[in-house]
Amino acid sequence: MRIVSWNVNGIRAVEKRGFVQWLQKDAPDILCLQETKAWPEQLSQDLREPAGYHSYWASAKKAGYSGVVIYSKETPLAVDLLGESEFDDEGRVLVADYQDFALICAYFPNSQDGGARLPYKTRFCDAVMARCNTLVDQGRHVVLCGDYNIAHTPLDLARPEDNEGSPGYLPEERAWMDTFIAAGYVDTFRRFHQGESGHYSWWSYRTHARERNVGWRIDYHCVDTGLLPRIQGASIRAEVEGSDHCPVELLIKS
Repeated sequence: MRIVSWNVNGIRAVEKRGFVQWLQKDAPDILCLQETKAWPEQLSQDLREPAGYHSYWASAKKAGYSGVVIYSKETPLAVDLLGESEFDDEGRVLVADYQDFALICAYFPNSQDGGARLPYKTRFCDAVMARCNTLVDQGRHVVLCGDYNIAHTPLDLARPEDNEGSPGYLPEERAWMDTFIAAGYVDTFRRFHQGESGHYSWWSYRTHARERNVGWRIDYHCVDTGLLPRIQGASIRAEVEGSDHCPVELLIKS
């Protein structure tokens, strides 16, 4: 099974850049999108119900903001929200239950300049980890994918020294990632690319950062350690354009 996650920074914008054609050609088994910035009723039929896929949406109450969607060839057993209104009102999480694992598509908040939203982000991170822990305690495997808005280590951004106080690289955010991994979860990309720098999934639109590969790795697939033996690969699809992020991919043995 191939699971792809992508922050599209506006699903209507990426549609104009060939998203539907890319989806039909690439054809992942599951595609999770973040930052859709739209309600389903605002979208074309091709986006609401792409050929060959079931679609599940969590949209923000605020227009043009946040939002996630899961496109799935297989019908999940169930799909729900995180269950906490302060996060569900911003369309930040979908939880899809499949036979072999629970898939969480998440758009983590940006902590913003000066850590203005850091308390909100910290609560969100803790709520997501609590949901993962509950699922694992129930005997379920977990795949947590999405835009975490966190570069975990100095290897995960091109200029760590220059960004010590930047949102996404704050000590509190990196410490949460340490805690999450210590709790029994694995950053799948790092499992296959240990110690390697230069792999990024987001680049600022300013100063031609993508062309120069001055980026951040903030998009992840993390899994519980019990699922790790079935993980066959994890990659960053930097060749796919259309957003300031690129897709990240996970291969799971069926």
